Order: sequence, then C-alpha cells, then structure tokens
Amino acid sequence: MSTAPEAEPRDVRVCVFGDSLVAGLGDPKALGWVGRVAARTPVSTGVRLTAYNLGVLGEGAEEVAVRIPMESAPRFARGSQHRVVVSVGVADAQRAVQPELSAAALDFGLGSVSVPALVVGPPPVGDADLQARITDLDAAYADVCKRRDVPYIATAAPLARKAAWQRARSDDGVHPNQAGYGMLAYVVLAGGWYPWLGVETPREPVKHRRQ
Repeated sequence: MSTAPEAEPRDVRVCVFGDSLVAGLGDPKALGWVGRVAARTPVSTGVRLTAYNLGVLGEGAEEVAVRIPMESAPRFARGSQHRVVVSVGVADAQRAVQPELSAAALDFGLGSVSVPALVVGPPPVGDADLQARITDLDAAYADVCKRRDVPYIATAAPLARKAAWQRARSDDGVHPNQAGYGMLAYVVLAGGWYPWLGVETPREPVKHRRQ
C-alpha cells in the first residue's frame, strides 16, 4: 500500500522591520526575539522560514516606514511567499513623539506593502514615564491595525504584569537581557505568530541547540 508523499514546506520569506528591540540590543547571544521566534518555527510546521532582521538602532516609526518597500524588494525576489513584520515604538516613546504621529507613520508603512503584514507592539521598557508613553503608543498602533485588518500582537500589557520581566534588563537599564528577549519571544509566539503564518503550533518543543 503506497502512501502519499509529504508536501514540500512552503518557502516563506519574512522581513522584520523595527528599532533596537528588533535588532536584539542587549542580548549576549545576539538572537533577540526575532531569532528566537525563527528558531521555534521549524520545518516540521510546514514552512521553510527565512527571517530577515532589519532592525536599526534608534529608528522611529517614520524612519522604519520609509525603509519597508525599498528593503523588502530585493529580499522578496525569491521564495514562494512573502510577509512583513513591523515592530516600532520604543524609539518614538524615548523622543516623546505624539502617538497620533507615530501611528500615522505606521499606517503609512503598512500601506506601502501588498503582502501579509503583522505588527508586534512595543514592550514596556525603561522607567515609569517611558512605559506610560509606550502604553499610549500601543493603543494607537492597535487602532491602526484594527482599521487595516492587520494582526496585532500587544506585548506591553502581558509583560508589564510579570515581575521577572522588570528584572530582565541589560546593562543599559532599558533593553532586555537574554531572559527578557526569551519572554518577549514567548509573547509573540503565543500571541498569534503561528496562525499568521498559517501553520499549527508545533506539538513537540524545538530541540535545544547550542548557540
């Protein structure tokens, strides 16, 4: 009795745009949350994922939005499916950018792509004042995504409730350390990453790999 051959994994290319939190600043393993999320999306899910980390330290939503179409194009020249993730806000909060202006920049960036998009909200980092501004941006970004029917993964509220997150700081006191990026990655994975890719959550945990 013959069995049907297994389907080939989908070749999915994902460009992840953002600031220093996307770049993984403060993580001694240099993985950040992007690397950890990619590592937990094995071929067994049905996708062969290529995640391009396009985080630039200090960039706000407006600067990131301008880069999206230009930097996506060469990376989408191959692959069967293309997607974009945008995660901004911390740099804007540090500069005290008004939420409506930052949200308008995000809206512009999302409008510049014709592929499925996902927005990951800014995590609660820094002191109380910075976290309050991040909370305001989080709400503004969620409204933009709701209007555009783009999935939004909020990280501010889930992480703010965790005492371990508040302790998981790198030497600069703002960016997460290794443990913090692990918690951030978990929120992204549990917040809708797999449904957005169109795959089921892996039944077996990804084997530990030396890094």
